[in-house]
Amino acid sequence: MTARPLRRPPLHTLSPAAQALVRSRLAGRRPARRDVLRGMGLVGLGAGLAACGTGGTAAGSGSGASAGALTPPEDTSEEDPTLSWANWTLYLDVSEDGSTYPTLEAFEEESGIAVEYSEDIDGNDSYYGRIQGQLANGDDIGQDIVVFTDWMAARMIRLGYTQELDEANIPNKQNILPNLADVDFDPGRTHSLTWQSGFAGIAWNREAVPEGLTSVSDLWKPELRGRVEVLDEMRDTMGLIMMDQGVDIAGDWGAEEFGRALEELERQVSSGQIRQVVGNSYKEDLVSGDALAVIGWSGDITQINFESGDRWEFALPEAGGTLWSDNMLVPIGSPKKTNAERLMNYYYDPAVAAEVAAWVNYICPVQGAQEAMLDIDPELAEDPLIFPTEDFLTNVSIFRSLSGEEETDFGTEFQRVIGR
Repeated sequence: MTARPLRRPPLHTLSPAAQALVRSRLAGRRPARRDVLRGMGLVGLGAGLAACGTGGTAAGSGSGASAGALTPPEDTSEEDPTLSWANWTLYLDVSEDGSTYPTLEAFEEESGIAVEYSEDIDGNDSYYGRIQGQLANGDDIGQDIVVFTDWMAARMIRLGYTQELDEANIPNKQNILPNLADVDFDPGRTHSLTWQSGFAGIAWNREAVPEGLTSVSDLWKPELRGRVEVLDEMRDTMGLIMMDQGVDIAGDWGAEEFGRALEELERQVSSGQIRQVVGNSYKEDLVSGDALAVIGWSGDITQINFESGDRWEFALPEAGGTLWSDNMLVPIGSPKKTNAERLMNYYYDPAVAAEVAAWVNYICPVQGAQEAMLDIDPELAEDPLIFPTEDFLTNVSIFRSLSGEEETDFGTEFQRVIGR
């Protein structure tokens, strides 16, 4: 994109012109999804609550740099009005013709910052594996914002791979939902801001499975053999299996409970009951019919229903679903932290957050967005998958934090079972 002259309007809200630009794209319609599967030979699918300083060695130093030893580079935001942002698929509003991201376009016009947006993240582990070496050296990974799930955000912050945010540049941070404002991996949200939250549960093709599913155990029915897929996000897949076995995943459990659930997963993988253990790509297999039932994410199912004929059902299992958040972080080597903070501030404007929520259909982390949603789609303003009630949240749990040793041991065993 060509850089525009940099203007600096007040940060606390959108200008009238920018508000008009955003709202002109809402005007009584529910935002359309992008046909991301065009390039994959498929059709009809749009593209992707709580998911924690630096100093010393200069950025770009040798591989011996350790947590807390990395220093961010000089911020060049003032003279370089550009920004690169890596996100998951199906995770930002798109115009009806699939050519633009309306809220992002409005931000560019309002701020003068040209944004390169990429849907590069298919899984936390896979993306982290690509950038970990550069992060460890304090190098610029070519992205000024990355989006990671809670547990990976916690690792990034713990290792000193993120920059501390300047709250003066993010006054809209005050709009974050109270139960997201102070998380154990990032007290006070000094290094991260929630992008979206969501649920993992079970989903199925209504035509192929007319009787429906109520539990994770239902995925192991003989008639679904070879047509089941589960997520390669350990905390979601293992969390749901563990809950199906009666474990409180937010409570006091250990290797024995994890091992019992892992045995179940290994049995279903080795028997061929599970077709694949995958990331976001399970959506494509649902659309093609290769998968009939999955452990999947709430917003994904709403999205493919919108694009592909309302053929799938999502439900929280009777034993409960998992609750997670994805978080915006500025990598340690980014030279444009101020630009990144301005974008974070923009997306915490309730009107903007509501437009994004109307498209992605995940839990919106911004106070005031539910009221703003009334101007976009009143039905969505009452959707508990976007604005969950306290009663709805009683059937979900957050996978407890793991120690470093547990993360290594459990993660290694999980990767062994799924064949990675």
